[in-house]
Amino acid sequence: MATVERWTGREAKSLRTAKRMSLEAFAAHLGISERTLSTWESRGENIAIRAVNQAALDTSLRVSGPDVHERFVHLTDAFETVLPHQAAHAPRDAPVQRHERHPGDGKQMAFVDAGMYLGGTDNGPVWLPAFSIDVFPVTNSDYAGFVAATGHQPPQHWPKGKCPDTLFDHPVTYVTWRDAASYASWTGKELPTARQWEKAARGTHGATYPWGNQPTPAKCNSRESNVGSTTPVSRFHSGVSPYGVYDLCGNTWEWTRTRTGPGRYELKAGAFTSPFSRTTPSAFNDAATTMLDDDTGFRCCTSGASLTRP
Repeated sequence: MATVERWTGREAKSLRTAKRMSLEAFAAHLGISERTLSTWESRGENIAIRAVNQAALDTSLRVSGPDVHERFVHLTDAFETVLPHQAAHAPRDAPVQRHERHPGDGKQMAFVDAGMYLGGTDNGPVWLPAFSIDVFPVTNSDYAGFVAATGHQPPQHWPKGKCPDTLFDHPVTYVTWRDAASYASWTGKELPTARQWEKAARGTHGATYPWGNQPTPAKCNSRESNVGSTTPVSRFHSGVSPYGVYDLCGNTWEWTRTRTGPGRYELKAGAFTSPFSRTTPSAFNDAATTMLDDDTGFRCCTSGASLTRP
C-alpha cells in the first residue's frame, strides 16, 4: 500500500485519476466542493491542503482496491511525497527488509543476508557473507557527537566548529577517508567494502539503480535535480534500495574500505555535483585518503550475524 507523507493538489489529482472518478464525483467522495478540488489540482504541489482533508485523502487511498493502488503508484512514481510499498514492484524473491538499531551509535542498520548478487558493470555473480549497513549516511548531527566525544577536528564548513542547525539531517561532508574510518571505529563499526555497498544498493538481481532499472533522476539528488547542495538523508523515499537503504544514488560520494592503490580508496554513490549517469551503483570512482570536499561523506557497516533488534 502506498503512503503519502504530504498531500498536495498533485497527489490528489493522481488519486482521482487512479480511481477513475470525475471532478464532481471525487469532490463528493471527499466531502468538499468541486471548486475546492479544482483549485487543488490547478495549483498542484504549490497548495497546502488542510489536515482534515489530508485525512480524508488518506482514508480514500487506504480503502481503495489493489488496482487503484497500482495505478496510483504508477502515476506518482517520481513524487518524493509518495512511498510505494516495496513489494509492489519487487521480484518475488526480493529480500525482506530487516532494520535493526546498532548499540554503539543507535543508528538504524539494514541487514543483508549472505549469498550471491549480480555486481559490477558486467553483472557477474559475487558471493558475500552477511552484513548490516547504515540505512542513512552519517549526518552532521551524528558526526557532531563524535567530535564532542573525541575532540576530533570538525569539518571545515562548520562555523566556529559547530554544526549549523540547518544541516543536522544532511550527510556530513569535508571528511577524509581517515576521518570516516576514525568515526566508524569509534562507533564499533567499519566502512563498507565497495562490494557490500553495491549489494545493499542493487539487491541480488543486478538492478541498475536502487529502485530498479528505470533511469529516473527525480529519485535522487544528482546534478539534474538542480538543488546545488546536499539534501536531508531521508528525503528521497522513492529511491530506496530493496533493503530499505537511502541515498545510494546521489547526494554525496561515500568512502569505502576497498583499497584501489597506495593511499587510495574506492568511492560510491555519485553526488549532487554528479551527472545522473555517474550515480549508478556499479560506477567506479576513487580518491586519495587526504581528499575532502563538499560532496563526499560516508556510512558504516558491520560484518557477520545480524544485530540484536531493539
